This record gives sequence, C-alpha cells and structure tokens, in this order.
Amino acid sequence: MADLGGWHRRLIEGCANSFSQQALLFLLRLPAFFFSLLGRLRVACYRWRWLPVYRAPVPVISVGNLAVGGTGKTPVTDYLVKLLLARGLRVAVVSRGYGGAGVEGEGLVSRGGGPIVGPEAAGDEPYLLARRNPRALVLVNPRRRVAVAAAVRQGAEVVVLDDGFQHLAVVRDLDIVLLDAARPLGNGRVLPAGRLREPAAALKRADLLLLTRYCGGDLPVLPVEKPTLCCRHQLAAAAIDLKGEPRPLAELTGRRVVAVAGIADPQAFFAALTAHGMVLVATFPLPDHASYGQELRAQLSAAARQADCLVTTEKDGVKLTGADFPVPCYQLPLEIVFDAPERFAAMIENCLHGKEVA
Repeated sequence: MADLGGWHRRLIEGCANSFSQQALLFLLRLPAFFFSLLGRLRVACYRWRWLPVYRAPVPVISVGNLAVGGTGKTPVTDYLVKLLLARGLRVAVVSRGYGGAGVEGEGLVSRGGGPIVGPEAAGDEPYLLARRNPRALVLVNPRRRVAVAAAVRQGAEVVVLDDGFQHLAVVRDLDIVLLDAARPLGNGRVLPAGRLREPAAALKRADLLLLTRYCGGDLPVLPVEKPTLCCRHQLAAAAIDLKGEPRPLAELTGRRVVAVAGIADPQAFFAALTAHGMVLVATFPLPDHASYGQELRAQLSAAARQADCLVTTEKDGVKLTGADFPVPCYQLPLEIVFDAPERFAAMIENCLHGKEVA
C-alpha cells in the first residue's frame, strides 16, 4: 500500500516518464472531472441550504486542507488548541476519527483529563491531541455536527473542527486552510488525477490561508486573495521514549538509527532526521494511519539490531506504547513556528469576538 501510494504521488507530481504512465495520467482526468463536478454540486447544496447545516452557539474554528495529507495539520491544530487553552477557555476538538474503530456514546476521547480510550478506537490524531492537551475535550464522530452539539453540552466555549474544510454541515466562524508552501496546489488537478480534494477555486471559502513548511523566499502565487500567514515545522528539543521519558534531541546526533513513519509524507520526516545529523541505517515509510502488527514489529526489531535506536513520529509512537525492542525507541514531536505569531493570535482573538479576520 505504501508503494502504491508513493507511485501515485510520483505519477501526479510530474514523474510520469513512460508513455503508459502519461496515458494513465490522461485517463485519470475523466474521473477527476466527475469528482470535481460532484464536489461543486455538494458545495452549492450547502450554500443554498438544500442540505441542513448546524450553527453552534459558540465559536467554531476549522483547520483543514485543500490537498490530501502532507501539510502538517496536526501540529497546527495542537498549536491552536494550546493558544485557546492559554486564554482560559473550555476548548473542544472535534474530529472524524479517521483510522479509529470509533467511540461509543457521544464519542468522547477526553473529558478534559487526558485520553480515556486508546488510539485504536479514537484514531491517531484525536488521541495524540488529547494526550498533548489534557485540559481539552476531544470528541470523534463521522457526523461532526453531532459531535459539535455534544461538545457544547459538555460545556465547550470554543470548538476546533479538525480537518473540517470540506465538512460543510457545520457553520464555522473561521476557516483556516493549510497549503504546502513548496507546492500548494500540486499539479492543480483534483483526485485521482491530482492531490486536490476539490478545485482550487474552493479557497474562496477560506478566511485564512496558512502556508506550511515555508523556508523563506518569495511566496507562491495563489488563485485567490486571502489573508495569508507562513509557518514551518521543526523537531522539538526533546525526544520522548515509549515510557514518556524525555531525552535531549541533540544526544541523537551522530547516532545510527532506524526510522519509521506512517504519515502522509514519510520522506519529509526522514529528511528532518538527516538534517539533525542522525545516520539512517534503515527506513520504513508506511501508509498514513498504518497499524503496527506483530510482523512489522518483528521487522523493526530485526533492523534495530544494527542501530543505536529506533526513531518515529509522535503519531506513530502512540501505537507502539508497550512495544519491546532490542534498542530504545524514541518518538520525535513536531512543533510549529510562525513567522508572525502575533498576527495569528490576533486573528483568533478577532474570531472569538465576532470581528472580521483580516
């Protein structure tokens, strides 16, 4: 599955070298056309209220994507939740819970005291957000309007809608859309001929565009004029072992490591490790939300015997708790650094007070 996903990504990002690959990419334009058309019809149905929408009695802030994966949405959501908690607000995170088996009842992952279910039920991101923000409510439900209503009943004063840009059944007060600064629109086509979930014109619905993985230089040209901010991801100063004990990241410089990542862009994670001076003796790029069965754990253990330690993402680490490897295993949290954090905070403040974001 990881190889298939990587092959598709290379195909749509301009690496179709053979005639057969170019022909396949051309043929994918037909289903992409119908996918785009259906998406436009769906948006129109919500805009004209032919489909029901729910307006919560508290502010709702959506953090979402136009393209599939790879923008670093979870660290941005975590940053936003921490910002709201610092204001003393009762914050709720509402997610679909992708990759999880589901949570019964109101879908509570956390009542505001840390996770009460595991990642296998909640999904990787909701569980991680609950663990990193123990004072926040976290709820999962494919019907997010139901989860938002439940969050309000639980006393939420503001709701963060995780991956909510295409979830139009809930009215939001601030729509934040993340775009990769290097290739914000990919090849400009929708799935399956590209990486976009809907046409680029959908960015007109956004209130704030956030260019992630920004490394300086000129900003990319976008098809809409919207307030735009830039940020970048960096590894946190401390690595965390599977028992939750921190270790300075600097101590891993020069170490021989086996790296494993089940995220949208594993290669970006591996590149970050190399940039910090780690020597990668083996890498395991896995599909997003990959499960860690006994066979995979055995492969990791075998590879780790040639290394000083295993390293993985924090999202993968939550699924390896209790695993027994021949060498230490460290999860490396990601942090967000804004170029203009005060402007982002001001936009959130304006949203909370019902003012226009600019």
